[in-house]
Amino acid sequence: MNDDCLFCKIVKGEIPNNTLYEDDEVLVFLDIYPIARGHTLLIPKKHIVDMYELKKENTAFMMKLPKIVRKLKEVTGATGINIIQSNGEDAGQVIFHIHFHLIPRYPDDGVINFPPRIEFDEELANDLMTRFTE
Repeated sequence: MNDDCLFCKIVKGEIPNNTLYEDDEVLVFLDIYPIARGHTLLIPKKHIVDMYELKKENTAFMMKLPKIVRKLKEVTGATGINIIQSNGEDAGQVIFHIHFHLIPRYPDDGVINFPPRIEFDEELANDLMTRFTE
């Protein structure tokens, strides 16, 4: 646990939350600034900053995602769910404790609109493929 971390304080019960599910490894609760009805956060109880810090022995909490997503879809009546997980400030991470945003989606809700796609760059692709396998 990290004494300065908002999510660690929630896990320790120092800050109230609206828990939907909890076990020894994970806490699932409603986001207090939702972008959609039923916007939920899934966090590990162990303090892990982001995916870069995540070790194989600490990944069991992620195996809960399918069960939680299915239940969230069922109870909200959503027709889809976005799962968003950000790593680092430039990716939009605000709380530096790994977490997954589970965002129920509904027909024509306009909640998340992806930007236009860019043109595929063959030279960049070749460079990335070469460097990725080094």
